[in-house]
Amino acid sequence: MRKNLVLLGMMGVGKSTLGKIVAKKLKLKFIDTDMSVEKKCSMKVVDIFQNKGEDFFRTQEEMAVLDSLKEKNCVIALGGGAFLNKKLRDKVLKYSISIWLDVNLKTLNSRIKWNKKRPLLNVKNSIKKIQKLYLERKNIYKLSHYKLNCDNLTKENITKKIINFYETQ
Repeated sequence: MRKNLVLLGMMGVGKSTLGKIVAKKLKLKFIDTDMSVEKKCSMKVVDIFQNKGEDFFRTQEEMAVLDSLKEKNCVIALGGGAFLNKKLRDKVLKYSISIWLDVNLKTLNSRIKWNKKRPLLNVKNSIKKIQKLYLERKNIYKLSHYKLNCDNLTKENITKKIINFYETQ
């Protein structure tokens, strides 16, 4: 039996978009852990942050990720902060194949600056916030099994590379 494939990285790198494509090509189930939290809480992530706080969200996220990791034959898109949780990271690294999808800060900023669904970026200077988050997270993201720099690649090329990493396991 094959391990689950876990995609991780910053918000806006394409974990959900690419995860759906990869899952379809590999005939695997797709799970977006943020969507799982939204479904369970009956509200959007941005509303959970606003109404219940980040700690509540992180608790829900942990449960959603642990549940998704119990599934078999899945492509799992983690929320941007999930891999920072040591308990989740340890399980992902032990039982899954993880790929850090990375893009440069300029690309990241252009993808997410208009998106109001990013609760951690609902601040005055979102560019500085993105840089700060990226610098805080990259040293943890690089603990993943693979890193894939997605700059200047088409979705098709990224998808092929993800599948190649997964199938060489």
